[in-house]
Amino acid sequence: MLSMKHVEEVRLSLDAAFKFRCHKEIGCFTKCCSNIDIMLTPYDIIRLKNRMGMSSGEFLDGHTYVEIDEKASHPFVFLKMNEDAEKKCPFVTSEGCNIYSDRPANCRYYPVGQASLKKMNQETSAPVTEEFYFFVKEPHCLGFNENADWTIKSWRDDQGVDVYDDMNRGWKDILFRRNLPGHSLDDKKQKAFYMACYDVDRFRRFVFESGFLDKFDIDEKRLEKLKNDDTEVMKLGFDYTKYIFMMEETLKLKS
Repeated sequence: MLSMKHVEEVRLSLDAAFKFRCHKEIGCFTKCCSNIDIMLTPYDIIRLKNRMGMSSGEFLDGHTYVEIDEKASHPFVFLKMNEDAEKKCPFVTSEGCNIYSDRPANCRYYPVGQASLKKMNQETSAPVTEEFYFFVKEPHCLGFNENADWTIKSWRDDQGVDVYDDMNRGWKDILFRRNLPGHSLDDKKQKAFYMACYDVDRFRRFVFESGFLDKFDIDEKRLEKLKNDDTEVMKLGFDYTKYIFMMEETLKLKS
C-alpha cells in the first residue's frame, strides 16, 4: 500500500523537471503493481469494463471493492488485487501490464501524483480549482536513477492522462463536498452516487426505464448520445449527483 511517507511534500508545477524511466530490464519492474490500493475513477471503469467486454455491473462486482470516505461519506471504488502473498494487480504479468493502453489514471501518473484544491479567486470572488503535482518515491523504485528527462507536462502528455483528467473533472468537483457536522450521506444517496458515477450501464437503464425523463428536461441531442455513449452517460451521472446533493442546479426540471 502506498504510504504518505513516500510522498514528497513539495508542490510541483507543470514545468518541474525530473529524470525517470521504467522498462523491462530494470530491477524493480512491476514491483509498483503489488500491495497497493488503486482507486478507480469513473472514466477508468468505463475503459476497463469495455476492454474486458463486460457491463459496468459485472466489472464492479468481479474486480472491485468499495470504501466509504469518512469526511464526505462518498463511496470510492478500488481495484481488487490477487489473493496471493504479493497481492499483485490482476492485470500484471512478467511482461508488464496486459491492459496497458487502458490502464487507470493512477497507474499512468506514477511516479507523479496529482491533487486539487478549491480556492477563491480574489478578483472575481468565484471558486476556482487549483491542480498541483508531487513525486511518489517508494524505496523499491529505481526509475529515478535512469537518465530520461521529463517535465510534469511532458510526462502527462506521454502517459495520456489529459483525457482522463478532463473526463473525471466533474467527478472531482463532487469530491470537494464535505459532510456538515453531525450529518453524513444516507444509504440512499450513497447508492445513488455509486450508480450515477460508477455503474454507467445501470445508470443508463435508470435514465431510460424509470421516471427520470418525465422529471428532467434533457434535450434531444444529448438524449440521443446517451443511448450509446458511455462517457455522455457518465457526465449526466455527475450532473445528477450534483443535483441530488444540492451542490449545483445542473439539471432542469420539466415545467
